[in-house]
This record gives sequence, structure tokens and C-alpha cells, in this order.
Amino acid sequence: MDLEKFLADFADIFDETDASEIKADTQFHYLDEWSSMSGMAVIAIVKSIYGKEITGEDIKKCDTVNDLFELVKNK
Repeated sequence: MDLEKFLADFADIFDETDASEIKADTQFHYLDEWSSMSGMAVIAIVKSIYGKEITGEDIKKCDTVNDLFELVKNK
């Protein structure tokens, strides 16, 4: 798994947030556009692109995009 690709895939979820704002240390829960729908989109992307399953609870335990990346990488 590649962090740069994961960051790009994660950034694709958002319409109004510029992709350059999404970095490994971004605390995604604080993004203006973050919502439960965003969480569901993350779950869908992780399953469709990376073939792994995560839950909303898994996402809640992550603070940064890198935390989420590590979670998916280690599933």
C-alpha cells in the first residue's frame, strides 16, 4: 500500500476541501466536510479499492489520515 495513493483516494471523498489540504497528519475529523457520510465513503473506498473491511468504530479510533492508512494497511 502506498500512502500517497491513499491520500489521493481519501481526498477524492471531499468536494469542497482542496486535495492539498489532505496530508498524512491531517486530523480528518476536524475537516469542515467530515460527516457520517464521509465515514461511509471511506468504508466503501477501503473495501472497493483495497479489498479490506473497516468499520465506523475503526474510523473513530483514528485521529489522522496516517492513522487510518496504518489501520487499513494492517488489516
